[in-house]
Amino acid sequence: MEENNHKNNHQSCKTRLLPKRIILVRHGESEGNLDTSAYSTTPDYKISLTEEGRAQARLAGSHLRDLVSSHGNCPDWRVYFYVSPYERTRSTLREIGKSFSKKRVIGVREECRIREQDFGNFQVEERMKIIKETRERFGRFFYRFPEGESAADVFDRVSSFLESLWRDIDLNRLHSDSSQDLNLIIISHGLASRVFLMKWFKWTVEQFERLNNLGNCEIRVMELGHGGEYSLAINHSDEELLEWGLSPEMIKDQKWRIDGNKADWNDHCTWYLRSFFDYESDSEDDVERS
Repeated sequence: MEENNHKNNHQSCKTRLLPKRIILVRHGESEGNLDTSAYSTTPDYKISLTEEGRAQARLAGSHLRDLVSSHGNCPDWRVYFYVSPYERTRSTLREIGKSFSKKRVIGVREECRIREQDFGNFQVEERMKIIKETRERFGRFFYRFPEGESAADVFDRVSSFLESLWRDIDLNRLHSDSSQDLNLIIISHGLASRVFLMKWFKWTVEQFERLNNLGNCEIRVMELGHGGEYSLAINHSDEELLEWGLSPEMIKDQKWRIDGNKADWNDHCTWYLRSFFDYESDSEDDVERS
């Protein structure tokens, strides 16, 4: 019976032509990463990569090609790129793209909704230092930068992007072929990638606050499991997930998603319900009535 359910889930996934993987990539090292004073004279969107950042992107491209081709064991695969409009993400894509032949790339789309968090316009270094210290006391998710955005604002626009992404998948706007593994590669920024994962996996604000930023050209691979759910645990170890800030319960959820069915999620993730309710019994007789 369970085997039949898995077969049915796979058939449903094939009908929708779900991507094999959705891969998040942070841009390579930028001039701003190297020297924050760059933001005081150069608009954030114009900050470029360093030579080290370009080298990181080329290495990431080679790694991504090995990953999506299963180290050369999968002959039929394609990639589709989404990229933030910032100079450093566009340059990262250009370097990554050197690892992919034209026939492997279905398409690319510049997507403004996955841009960097807006910190204001030109950023005065000493002022930003004080502001970021205030953010740590206030809370990273809800703190809004003067003349800029909060992580909650970024969450809203990334959520809108996700809705569009699902429409692209449902309507096969990506022109994918059921005989090929489709890999979506999203080249963005640290915060945008973290809130993308938060939205996708239904992580709470408290769980988001514990997450660590991605390193330059670091990747997060969400791969489609047997039950139609995406999981980080297929390509990443427990040690990596812990290092990124996932709790043991969040890691357990990622492992469940490898074979789990979405319809069973609430029964599996009782810890998620407990974070909102004070459940002490499953019995209706014990429910308080006013």
